[in-house]
Formats: sequence, C-alpha cells, structure tokens
Amino acid sequence: MRRSALLFLLALAAPAGAADFYVDPVNGSDTGTGSAGSPWRTLQQVITSRVESRNWAALPYVPGATLVPVNAGAPVKAGDTIWLRSGYHGAITIQSLYNAAPVTIAAQPGQVPRLRSLLVQAAQNWVLRGLSVSPSYAAPLAVITIVNVRDHNFFGPAWDVTVEGSDVFTVDDASAWTADDWVNLASSGMGVGADRVTVRRNRVRNVRFGISVDGAEARIQENVVDGFSADGLRGLGDFGLFEYNRVQNNFVEDPPDANHDDGFQSWSVGPGGVGTGEVRGVTLRGNVFISVLDVNHPLRSSMQGIGCFDGFFVDWVVEDNVVITDHWHGISFLGMRDSRIVNNTVIDVNGVSPGPPWIMVNPHKDGRHSENVVVRNNLATDYDLLGDNIVSDHNIQFTLAGAAGLFVAPPFDLHLLPGTAAVDRGERELAPRFDVDRLRRPQGRAVDLGAYERCVPVGFHSCPHGPRGNRSVPPDAAEVPQ
Repeated sequence: MRRSALLFLLALAAPAGAADFYVDPVNGSDTGTGSAGSPWRTLQQVITSRVESRNWAALPYVPGATLVPVNAGAPVKAGDTIWLRSGYHGAITIQSLYNAAPVTIAAQPGQVPRLRSLLVQAAQNWVLRGLSVSPSYAAPLAVITIVNVRDHNFFGPAWDVTVEGSDVFTVDDASAWTADDWVNLASSGMGVGADRVTVRRNRVRNVRFGISVDGAEARIQENVVDGFSADGLRGLGDFGLFEYNRVQNNFVEDPPDANHDDGFQSWSVGPGGVGTGEVRGVTLRGNVFISVLDVNHPLRSSMQGIGCFDGFFVDWVVEDNVVITDHWHGISFLGMRDSRIVNNTVIDVNGVSPGPPWIMVNPHKDGRHSENVVVRNNLATDYDLLGDNIVSDHNIQFTLAGAAGLFVAPPFDLHLLPGTAAVDRGERELAPRFDVDRLRRPQGRAVDLGAYERCVPVGFHSCPHGPRGNRSVPPDAAEVPQ
C-alpha cells in the first residue's frame, strides 16, 4: 500500500470530531452544502458520492483482500451523522462502503423520513436509526424484503451494521386483508444475511416473515413483530442473541399457506443439507410470543412457539421466555446438546386442540439422542423430555383450568399470584439474574418459577405490571446479562 493511502486510512480510523449533515427531499438541493441551512436533497447521491470511505482494491472480493480509499476528500467522514428530514427518500442502497468508524443515518428529531426499502450489502460500520420503511410509499406495491443487510458474493461481506428505532411494514393498515393477501401481498420485514448485525427497538408489522437471521453474532433486541403470516423470528446463525422481543398476531392457516408458522424457528444446515449440521451458542432471553391477541379473529393461526426441529442445537440458553399459543409446540427442540431451558412460561390460549403446548427435548429426527440439557424452573401445560442426561427439576405442569390459581389473568397476564406453588420454589443455580420484565431475581426467599418474578413493592419501588411490565427503566448497563 502506498504511504499516502496508509496515512489516509489511519486518519479515517480516528476521526477528530464528528460532523452533522442534513438531507431534505422537499426543500433541499443537490448543490447544497449539507448544512442545516443548506441541506442536500437526494440521500442516495449523498451515500454514493459524498461519504469518504473504503472498498476492496479489486473485485470480485476474495478473503484477505485489501481495503483502499474511495471518495477521498468527500465531506462525510467516519464518525459523522447524516440527519434526514421528513419526506420520501426512495429506495436506498448502501454498498461497497467500509467505514473505519460508524457513519449514522438518522431521522432528525421531530422528522419522519420515508423510504421504500433499505439494502445494506458489502459494507461496514453503518447505523440506520428512526426510519419509516415501507414498499407502500411507492406504487405499485411490491413484495420484497423491506430492510435487508447481507453479504454479496461479488462485492464482499457486510458486518457491524445497526438498524434501530425504525418502523418497517408492508402497509399501514392490514385489517381488510384476506388470507390470500397475507400470503401474496405481504413483504418480509427484515433480513440479516451478514455477521455482527444489531437489530434493536424496531417495529415490524403486517409482514410475511418478521426478522430472519442467517448471519453469526446477531443482536436482535427489543423489537416488536406485530402481524405476520409465516415466522416471527428466525435464527440460523451461530452465537445469536434474541432478547426482549415481542412477537404477536400470527395470521392465516393452511390453506392457502403451507408454511408451518413459528414465533421463533431455527434449523441447522450441514454437508448433507438441512438437519446435518449444528447451530451453536444461541441465546433466547425474555421474549414474548403470542399467537393472537384476539382469539376470535377469523384469520388467526395456530402458531408454533419456539420450534427448532432440525438440530443439532448446541450450547443454547433458553430463559425467561413467555409462549402463549394454540399449538402443541410451545418450546420444542429435536436434537439438543449442552444447553439449558430455564424459567420459561408456556400456556395455551384456550382449552381445545391443538394443544396444550409443551416444553419438549427429544431426539434428532435421524435418531441421535439429545444430551446434557437442563430443564429447570419452568411453568408449562405439558412436558416431553427424552434423551441422555436430561436434568428436569423444579418445574410445574398445570392445566388451563388451574392457571387461574397461578397467574394474575391468564392467558395474557402471567405475572404470579402471591402464595402459589410457583413463588419462592425455584433453584438458584442456572436461573437468570433478571425476569422477562428485567426485574432482578430473586425478590423473595428464592427464585420464582416461570418467566415472571413475583414483585413485592417496597417504599418508592413499584412493580412491573401488564404483559410486558414496566420496561422504561432497564437495569444499569453493568447489570444487563451478556
């Protein structure tokens, strides 16, 4: 590498001071300066030509390739923020731009920037925040993956990308959709086909698939998937973290939909295809899966809760999850090893078939045994545990009729009543430090069973309430489980 290029890259790696730039699709100008008083007009043009970044020295990309400067001298540099104002910004692609430090594209406070779609591929260190993204913003309505972060075989991999605080949807109101519409008109919400991608605090609604992850080390946190016709969450990559998400309102039974819908689904892929590999090191923590909020909805589906049927699933942590569904599969693993399923609550939405939902650990479909799994401190309407060294303790099986003696208002408010067999009856070893409401455990003499820790108000300390509780004051960063 030439000395001038090396010095340039070193300068990018340590920006002296972040700058702010502005894009206004209504009142901006492509000949503006990008300042608050003279904003640019076209976001795609800014991304393509006004960001000083890096790209591979030669294409197609090969492992070990070298990054070299692109757009040298452009005004937007690593560490800067591009603020978006209200209006339509189009279909946006970020490609072949590897920043040494994050470049942020965000909604200016009080503004609502609208995008038809967002594609980030072959790129590094981008933060996208506060966007409203929908194919309904440009006719005709197309079926797409609305937000997509992915590697590209020719242009290269992507990594270190964050999408947060955004509204992602097919149409704003799907109440008039038919069953065929949910299958054939719904776009998929968010796709993650790259490593080290964070998807945080987004609202994904009226979609086919919610958030689908193929990449490793994903962080899928505090999102809401509301209204979907296939799977709410998918996690196929190793070392993924799915925590404190809410997935609800699954629509459309078969026919016309042949998909077996899940709140969360995973499967392995190996040399022999599906089910011949391993998915390793995934954590499912504090998620709430509700098949439907309106049990009388004519299009409601019998969603499988956490459905992992083609292992092996190795070194998984499944804790503090709530599954409220009308199916047998509440939390199911076929082929699990060296893992734990602790402090979850699983309940049926009604007392009729399908169901009641179970917590299941069974052999792989090819007959290989599950082994070394701890199932502890759970509350569920059924259990089906079979394998080698499957440790099952401090669990309670209850009927839907008996749920009224355990919970505040089953099936949707599953906070514990005082003095029940679930309060102060858990095993502390392997129990999570916080419950689904992020309330510290234990509150009493011992850890409670299920996803909710029974809280007793003391002084000015109030208790969480409702199906998600009070999440406005999370634990200190040092206390949040990693």
